[in-house]
Amino acid sequence: MEVQDEMIRITVLIAGRPYPLKIHAKEEPVVRRLVKALNDRVIQFQQIYKKDKQDLLAMTLLTYAMDLHKAQSSKAQSSKTSNIPITQLTNSIQEVDDLLESILDHKMIED
Repeated sequence: MEVQDEMIRITVLIAGRPYPLKIHAKEEPVVRRLVKALNDRVIQFQQIYKKDKQDLLAMTLLTYAMDLHKAQSSKAQSSKTSNIPITQLTNSIQEVDDLLESILDHKMIED
């Protein structure tokens, strides 16, 4: 078994609550970036709406569900017409990923 296929246990904090996970070692960076993005979105909603954590998590989930729906709709639409929406989405996702990576790197230095 390769090291990257090895299952590892990690604990992530989402909205201040710990969640133990068992994942493939190669998935850890992606999981960490996603957790960071979720927490950032929760914080954004908290600053705007001052709701409790459950409401903030629900709002975050809905936002991501809408993003996924739009991406899937764009993909279906672009397969009928052009690839411009998918290209724009891919570029936007890459920009967010780069930003999240730099934030995560900064956070790891602080810890």
